[in-house]
Amino acid sequence: MRSSGWNSKTHQLYRRQGGGGQLAGGLFLLLSPIFLPTLFSPIGHASPSMFSEWDAPKSRHSNLLKGALQTENSAGQQSDLWVPLPDQGWRPCWQSTEVPTKPEKSWGYLQVFLDGGLNQQRMGICDAVAVAKILNATLVIPYLEVNPVWKDSSSFEEIFDVDHFIEILKDDVTIVKELPYEYSWSTREFYATAIRETRVKTAPVHASANWYRENVMPILQSYGIAAVSPFSHRLAFDGLPVDIQLLRCKVNFEALVFVQHIRELGDALVYRLRYSPSQSDPLETENLQLVNDRKPREQAGKFVVLHLRFDKDMAAHSACDFGGGKAEKLSLAKYRQAIWQGRVLNSQFTDEELRNQGRCPLTPEEVGLLLAALGFDNNTRLYLASHKVYGGEARISTLRELFPLMEDKKSLSSSEERAQTNGKASLLAAIDYYVSMNSDIFISASPGNMHNALVGYVLNHLYVLSDPRL
Repeated sequence: MRSSGWNSKTHQLYRRQGGGGQLAGGLFLLLSPIFLPTLFSPIGHASPSMFSEWDAPKSRHSNLLKGALQTENSAGQQSDLWVPLPDQGWRPCWQSTEVPTKPEKSWGYLQVFLDGGLNQQRMGICDAVAVAKILNATLVIPYLEVNPVWKDSSSFEEIFDVDHFIEILKDDVTIVKELPYEYSWSTREFYATAIRETRVKTAPVHASANWYRENVMPILQSYGIAAVSPFSHRLAFDGLPVDIQLLRCKVNFEALVFVQHIRELGDALVYRLRYSPSQSDPLETENLQLVNDRKPREQAGKFVVLHLRFDKDMAAHSACDFGGGKAEKLSLAKYRQAIWQGRVLNSQFTDEELRNQGRCPLTPEEVGLLLAALGFDNNTRLYLASHKVYGGEARISTLRELFPLMEDKKSLSSSEERAQTNGKASLLAAIDYYVSMNSDIFISASPGNMHNALVGYVLNHLYVLSDPRL
């Protein structure tokens, strides 16, 4: 819309000034790449172009929004929302009566290289331990690839407590922080430069245990080391021995613990969500446990975590219309071309067809209306778990109008407290994950890795934890 307005004004200038106007217009076009580089540069992951996708879109559900803002829920309706789930018979999967065993001899070192976001990598770590057990191999702490979307280079050691990880699994699998000197050549750079006999790059998605025995075990026996890359989703969910499945659960729910500063900041955010500013004393993170112990449990408030899942990648890949007009459509189309070279299946359907098939992610406005329909009102304490919402505050404003007590990492903490996580999308996601684990209600706008991980966590902990917050 901005581009059409500019063209109209330029046309009027041409008519008034004749040849001089044309010369001025020509000079403007020549110099535009210098003074307005974002208009002509390829669309990157974080830099909007002049065809801005950040313009505030029009409400697609104005009547519903008006009704939601005027609706008042009774105290009884509100209390029903917070009733804990009854015991459904689920039991922690990793609590086995069998004593873990580990053969004395290892066939060699197993390296894995994991891509994706935090929760996809978390699943990959569970699979890596399982494959090491299947092969009787020594696992090297998994290498986390630089996230291509968020440009995040966080390492395993920056996110998870490595010593705890190794200690918890010491009776199941031998794990080392780094390779011994004689294998120090086996690096990501080494495998990126040529075809290597020790690299396994043909592991199929959801490979069976037998596939690893037949294809990776010979490499371990011949060279003493095998590097599997890519590795994400390279182990089957079903058809594995019970002890391997139990080990997977043990990794996910017991061995993978966030580093101390993430846990401390997460505890601080949970505290600030549960106690209003008028109730709480000035809070120092290192004294958090002392402050928590002083507060009567009955004074603690309840809060909902909303995992919005409305980032630019999701919006572009869906090929849906989100009400931002021609500028937004053009921006997302260019983004699809730059990232996926146009290979997006949804692009062949109209917006109406996509919505009828349920393929469009919910916008912040639609999620807010859904929460209001469930009975949450403007007194609900809402924590927004999201890295970057596509469209920024312009997109979130309607959600904030419905839920004025909505908070996020930035609103609940100081820049000093977030200093160790700045620029690290995986660390920020870890904080959201930690807060979600300690929430009363977790809601995900659409299925995904975090949704699956949190559902598993809740089902695994409902029986063993008595904390009413869970």
